[in-house]
Amino acid sequence: MKEFLHNTWRNRAYVLLALPAVIILLLFNYIPMSGLVLAFKKYDYKMGLYGSPWCGLDNFKYLIQSKADFIRITKNTLLYYVIFTALGTVLNIVLAIAIDQYVFKRLGKIMHTIMIIPVFISYAAVQFIVFAYLSADTGIISRMMGGSVRFYTDATHWRTILTIVKMWNSVGYGAVLYMSVLSGIDSSLYEAAQIDGANKWQQIKYVTLPALVPMTTVMLLLSVGNIMRSDTGLFYQVTRDTGILYPTTQVIDSYVLHAITKSSNFGFTAATTFFQAVIGLLLMLFANWTVKKLQPENALF
Repeated sequence: MKEFLHNTWRNRAYVLLALPAVIILLLFNYIPMSGLVLAFKKYDYKMGLYGSPWCGLDNFKYLIQSKADFIRITKNTLLYYVIFTALGTVLNIVLAIAIDQYVFKRLGKIMHTIMIIPVFISYAAVQFIVFAYLSADTGIISRMMGGSVRFYTDATHWRTILTIVKMWNSVGYGAVLYMSVLSGIDSSLYEAAQIDGANKWQQIKYVTLPALVPMTTVMLLLSVGNIMRSDTGLFYQVTRDTGILYPTTQVIDSYVLHAITKSSNFGFTAATTFFQAVIGLLLMLFANWTVKKLQPENALF
């Protein structure tokens, strides 16, 4: 303990810099975890969170017994995770390489600004942009198609629509993260490749892509922990929580938010989010164990 206090005092400048982030982490991530007991209780307003009677695993049973809803939201959640992760990773890497050394190198700084802007636009605002394009009466795309497709009453198109919106929102920021790795590649490696007769595509294949493998692995490992989570704003606000679109748009997070606003069964919603967290943790541990066996240097821990 004495050594810990001495080390803390010696590095007090770093401790002060980290203190705001630590406090935010405690307030918004760790202290609320005490509410997990709600997943095992039958919540009563009069008795409060800790005074409500225990109900064991009844809330989890209710989740699993609603087979149609449970299967649908779980399938959608996993499917969108695979689509967003696979397509997003490819687009992030392609865009980062293009800007860093191939297509848009001279416009690099301008492109950085343009790419990051969508991240700061709330989905509450994005829903109006999407509605302006897809509205049956006034939507730009709908009118171009002669009003033959009513997007907000037809669920078949929304996997594509949500994927486009998600890529527009996240790919630019993701590419900037990969560009930070590209900027650290030793230029002598490219020079050596040129001396050996490698063209631009060969330099990308044998120098650039291998350098991105550690970063890609870490990003994928971190994303596995959120495999059962989705962007609530994307699936709840952009779709305007339209019931007829649920077969292809409702995921676990939007299902929970809808349940909270429409009913008072907080134990059930807490059980659902607890289920997400446990599955995400187990999958992340398994993925990290797999990477540690294959490439120990790229594992998280």
